[in-house]
Amino acid sequence: MKNINNYLAKVLNIPLEKVNTCSLHYEVKKIPKNQFLLQYGEICRHTFFVEKGLLKMYSIDKNGKEHIIQFAPESWLISDRSSLYFNEKSIYYIETVEDSEILLLPPDFFNNILEQFPNSIRKNDFLLQKHIRGLQNRINSLLGETAEERYMKFIKMYPDLLLRVPQWMIASYLGITPESLSRVRKELARKNFVPDR
Repeated sequence: MKNINNYLAKVLNIPLEKVNTCSLHYEVKKIPKNQFLLQYGEICRHTFFVEKGLLKMYSIDKNGKEHIIQFAPESWLISDRSSLYFNEKSIYYIETVEDSEILLLPPDFFNNILEQFPNSIRKNDFLLQKHIRGLQNRINSLLGETAEERYMKFIKMYPDLLLRVPQWMIASYLGITPESLSRVRKELARKNFVPDR
């Protein structure tokens, strides 16, 4: 599993040769497009690592509208933490956007890693704080930034997704309508347009 080994080596600073030999317990599944890994009302039992493909995590409001919370392309982790760690029924769905190869990591996966490599504890704590900061920034963005500002942040966070997901999904993630997103893109194209001389 190339991507998970690179993730552990680069992100948690575990020597690659040791990652290849340490005891890592996970299940690998190849899952077609538009299949659920988690549905509303279920208990989340795993953290999902994307070896190949693309996932999305979303909720559905009382009017049937989908609100995308997160995308997870290759080498990203995704899970409903509230459900996984507090044994609560999930209010989210996690679904494949593309044909995907997913690693199902058990709840104690990273604890086992830290037991084997105690020097990674500080790095793991830093990553957790960085994740919390990202969530806070996303809340602030949805509450106080313009659609254009949110779109530019989306491009920065997910630079390879513009050609991989339909416009309505991007709009859902940004908290705007597809029509508003279309206007934002047209305005940005106009601003960056350089006329022929």
